[in-house]
Amino acid sequence: MKYEVGDDIVVLHSNDEGKVVEIINEKMVLIEVKGVKFPAYMDQIDFPYFKRFSAKKLVPEKKPKVYVDQVQKEKRRDEVKIDDGIWLTLFPKFETDVFGDDLVELFKVYLINRTSLGYEFTYRLNFFGKTDFDITSDILPNKDFYLHDVKFDDLNDNPSFDFEFNLLNPEKNKADFCEAHFRIKPKQLFQKIEELKEKNLPSLNHRLIEKYPDKPYEDPGIDVSKLAAKGFKVYDAGKARQHLEDARSVVDLHIEKITDNWKNMSSLEIITLQLKEFEKWFYLSVAHHQASLIVIHGVGKGKLKEEIHDILKTKKEVKTFINQYDPRFGYGATEIFFQY
Repeated sequence: MKYEVGDDIVVLHSNDEGKVVEIINEKMVLIEVKGVKFPAYMDQIDFPYFKRFSAKKLVPEKKPKVYVDQVQKEKRRDEVKIDDGIWLTLFPKFETDVFGDDLVELFKVYLINRTSLGYEFTYRLNFFGKTDFDITSDILPNKDFYLHDVKFDDLNDNPSFDFEFNLLNPEKNKADFCEAHFRIKPKQLFQKIEELKEKNLPSLNHRLIEKYPDKPYEDPGIDVSKLAAKGFKVYDAGKARQHLEDARSVVDLHIEKITDNWKNMSSLEIITLQLKEFEKWFYLSVAHHQASLIVIHGVGKGKLKEEIHDILKTKKEVKTFINQYDPRFGYGATEIFFQY
């Protein structure tokens, strides 16, 4: 191995000096330059001794005298900082198998803040809707934050990288918080890894937020006393639940249960109507603080089940959900458990 942990190195394309902090594999190392850690291929770095030797003359040259009126003012060059959002970055660590092929052993997961704002964030990694890792911390402007390592094999278990951000220094016109999610399927992950190898790229990158959102417009409202005087029914918002439609503990989404006019509908129209019906009963369950809800989606090709599961992964109110054999519905139903 050419390099060892602790070796001084120089980055060839920028001439910056740093140190080796970790050996990733036979081709890559993790280096630290000016306080920032990132992976680099070994052909992108070198030992700095030649640079240092060539930069120092054994016999110093005599400098001509320079008078005060000849000294030019130094032009100030401001450091250019990229401002393109908050990124989730996965650095692969490769290992070589017995056939000499490079295989991904794990991913090092980083949160990269390339904005001028600081954030408090909560991060959760979920597999099949169940939290495997979570952390709450701060990330400063133009800094990166190491989250954890994820084994490559675990990414076959339907991973969902879920974030919630709020400003460290709240601003009047900015939203109180915002959410961001990243989900990747095994087939997409394999394609991304092959692309990394072909293009000699160091990491897999996904932008979570391009710009922190502004506060949504709040309607100043209307004078309800005038509406009441005109005969309109005005309800106390605190008692709104009692005016809602009753929730259900079991909802059947088979299209024939929703509408009689489904035979001339396209597949897209059918699944759109089914998802609309699902969201109606989901939100009624939440409004009534229901403990659980069973959704019958059938087996079929699994498209409706997949769409429903993708929606459930983004909902704060969902504690967990499970699709297992039930003597009443077989594998054609998902049970949702709520948290409040």
